[in-house]
Amino acid sequence: MKKLEQLAPRAMTTIGKCVLPVVLSLVTCALLAADEAAAPAKDSTLPPAATRTVDFAKDLQPLFEERCYDCHGAKKQESGFRVDNRADILKGGDHGPSVIVSNSATSIMVQVLADVHPDIMGMPKKKDPLTDEQIGLVRAWIDQGAVWEGGAIAKYAYNTNHWAFKAPVQPAVPAATDKKWVRTPIDNFVLTKLDAEKLKPSPETDKITLLRRLSLDLIGLPPSPEEVDAFLADKSPDAYEKQVERLLASPHYGEKWGRQWLDAARYADSDGFEKDKTRNVTFYRDWVVSAFNRDLPYDQFITEQLAGDQLPNATQDQIVATGFLRNSMVNEEGGIDPEQFRMEAMFDRMDAIGKSMLGLTIQCAQCHNHKFDPILQEDYYKLFAFLNNDHESQRIVYQPQQQMQVANITREIHDLEEGLRHRTPDWEQRMAGWEESVKTNQPAWTVIRPDVEEITTGGQRYLAQPDGSFLAQGYAIGKSGPHFWLTNDLQ
Repeated sequence: MKKLEQLAPRAMTTIGKCVLPVVLSLVTCALLAADEAAAPAKDSTLPPAATRTVDFAKDLQPLFEERCYDCHGAKKQESGFRVDNRADILKGGDHGPSVIVSNSATSIMVQVLADVHPDIMGMPKKKDPLTDEQIGLVRAWIDQGAVWEGGAIAKYAYNTNHWAFKAPVQPAVPAATDKKWVRTPIDNFVLTKLDAEKLKPSPETDKITLLRRLSLDLIGLPPSPEEVDAFLADKSPDAYEKQVERLLASPHYGEKWGRQWLDAARYADSDGFEKDKTRNVTFYRDWVVSAFNRDLPYDQFITEQLAGDQLPNATQDQIVATGFLRNSMVNEEGGIDPEQFRMEAMFDRMDAIGKSMLGLTIQCAQCHNHKFDPILQEDYYKLFAFLNNDHESQRIVYQPQQQMQVANITREIHDLEEGLRHRTPDWEQRMAGWEESVKTNQPAWTVIRPDVEEITTGGQRYLAQPDGSFLAQGYAIGKSGPHFWLTNDLQ
């Protein structure tokens, strides 16, 4: 019928209105018969499907974005059809399902791209048509199951080649061209690279230089004269291995390698921004160093930093670990809106989690679905809501001797309370009686409703509530802000 509509204006001008109904009827019958006869023949002329495995993100997603998204993307869906996610491609538009999985020849998408469909004009309409090779890739993709990286419910073409999505795989050790030179499998890789660059290995270094390199690599410090002398005096075959174990056991090991993580965690000794005041979060720094020295498993390392306070019977160290989330800059300039910069800190937390823990830049999803990585805007704000669901409480952190004092005082309080309960077993009834006796003889209270001038609050906001109380928001300039929850002022 689309062809019929295209012919109608020509019929109007060449034949005239008086015979148009008859002509249109004849044309209709002729076109329908022609379409029915021609359809099988045209289907047989489809470009052949590609024989290789199709990577949607690499082979087709850029092509769809270039040729199809303007008319069938997120902003515009002509004929009710959208091609920027798998679910909508399978659903199709006004003409029904567009893709028949594993059967490209009967899929409307392929027929339209090849311009062989009897009722739908060839696509793309305003851009260059796809080549036979490109149509072959579409066919192969459909025949191979229309796999859209990330799973059947995925909405975007994910870049599965990104290193963050690949599990580490131990490579095969290459064969060495000089078997006498290699001592460990690492040497095989070194020698293979040297051979590729047509270079010869350097001469073996002396023991002093070797120990210096090892020490700088593992703990970031040169060896002491005494350590050098001990290494030179050790003639045992495992002298070097013993030095490796000594350095791995050094407390400086965690200082050297924990520094890499502290950079990713935005650790700093000051707030940043205009006042750049000192912040006391050294307990978190010490926790990171200790985690490396204790060889804490990575999953536990991540869990404690994200939700250490939510673990059963969380220890002080596990709570301190959540300092990862509290390293954002803090702005205490006089004219700022505290809520704005609280949100800035929230977005910074999201950024830090993405880069350090996921190996991804997820800021894109703050404004829209990520185009190439499996980060939907909805998922971004689900995580955002999880992190935003707390009261930003401050916390005092104690050193070991102070923790012992707190435990002793807590035990003494518990003993006193138990003693009182034992000596006065009817204490609950006596308390209830006292409460009842004072219900009717309370003094009269007058609620004072003052007006608070903002200029007197130093940046703090006090919002009057119906019951006469005030809701305090923000924080006073120069006072302990929400970032002072980890403190070592008691040292």
